[in-house]
Amino acid sequence: MKKEQKMAQDILKQVGGKENIQRVAHCMTRLRLSLKDDSKANINDLKRIDGVMGVVEDDTLQIVVGPGTVNKVAAEMSKETGLAIGEEAAVNEGDMDFSEKAELDREKMKQKNKTPFKLFLRRVGNIFIPLIPGLIASGIINGAANFAKNAGVDETATYMQILLLLGSTVFTYLAILVGWNTAKEFGGTPVLGAIAGGILFNPLLADITIYGEPLVVGRGGLFGVIFAAWLMTFVEKKVRSVMHSSIDILFTPLITVLVVGFISLYAIVPVAGVLSDIITTGLISALDVGGVVAGGVLAAFFLPLVMLGLHHGLTPIHVELMNTFGSTALLPILAMAGAGQVGGTIAIYVKTKNQRLRNIIKGALPVGILGIGEPLLYGVTLPLGRPFITACMGAAFGGAFQAVMHTAAQGIGVSGISLIPLIADSKYIWYFLGLVVSYVFGFIFTYLFGFKERMAEGI
Repeated sequence: MKKEQKMAQDILKQVGGKENIQRVAHCMTRLRLSLKDDSKANINDLKRIDGVMGVVEDDTLQIVVGPGTVNKVAAEMSKETGLAIGEEAAVNEGDMDFSEKAELDREKMKQKNKTPFKLFLRRVGNIFIPLIPGLIASGIINGAANFAKNAGVDETATYMQILLLLGSTVFTYLAILVGWNTAKEFGGTPVLGAIAGGILFNPLLADITIYGEPLVVGRGGLFGVIFAAWLMTFVEKKVRSVMHSSIDILFTPLITVLVVGFISLYAIVPVAGVLSDIITTGLISALDVGGVVAGGVLAAFFLPLVMLGLHHGLTPIHVELMNTFGSTALLPILAMAGAGQVGGTIAIYVKTKNQRLRNIIKGALPVGILGIGEPLLYGVTLPLGRPFITACMGAAFGGAFQAVMHTAAQGIGVSGISLIPLIADSKYIWYFLGLVVSYVFGFIFTYLFGFKERMAEGI
């Protein structure tokens, strides 16, 4: 039996069996399960499954198994449950007994208690998470091509032009992809969302004058795309609710595109443009003025966002910074959070005699150095408690260093050592030194204050 197949079966056993699965999904490192009855999940035994690095209880049950492995485990879960990845199991309330209805009521109450801001960030994450593999691949290709250009390679060479083409394609059509995913996330027709993204980035916008000024292609950025695609979904549902089924396929999309198209150009583009300017220029100004303090604070508080799974909500800000300035100064600073964790876990490895904890660190540390910090987060620092705080403290020093050095990234989707090829203006050494600063301070704080052997007893 394959390792991933056994993991899937063991996980199913600890979450109440395949009959208790409502939905199977995954991101880069986490298997995300929606359960019909959360009380049937045995969290402690889930954590003890070989290969499971951590468990997060949220609106979905998130089981951290690491990059690469998660795709295979999700595929095995799909085979076991008969549910396609992302497919929702049907729920018939009429067939439920009293306890099942009570559990459904509790789930509905849990949904009501979610804060709007938290839900908003999760929605944004759901829009961008499926795009991350493409953003990573394109970013690395772009970084390698630009590195070669800086080294003196002739950029007119055919292979260089091909590399630049491959690296830029996802960013060229990113608005369409974001529009598609936004409409899908809010229950609309994906192609209408894609049209919303295409409208805001169509080169023909430059030929249209509204309010006495020509429109600017891409004005409002991805914030505008998300809102326009959501509006497409909203208008589509309203129109469909009153449209006769015999003419729905003809008139519902037609009316939706016309209405939202005009609203986008006359309202969304100007408003989203102002919002985009406030966020991007405001953030850069804060880094320029705040310098050391701003960089330290941003890096220190990024790990809690990762802990809650809300860090993907920052993706549109990174992309908007790249659209506006050609690079994102925020990413190198936030990448220091993972580096602080690396230093902290090395300190724990040096101090502890707990063999299970040492094995977890040995398995999770290499991917942590490469920039995927969730295995270290959920497998080591967060369960131990205090090392999570000392890792954040170490990250603050690295973030402050990056802010002072004004490093920035030309791509997103990676961090740690893997981000080096994407660093702008050839500041590769400064970025690497920032990583070292976070490693060192994360190690020092954790070694001196963050870990005592008794903490490892429950691991």
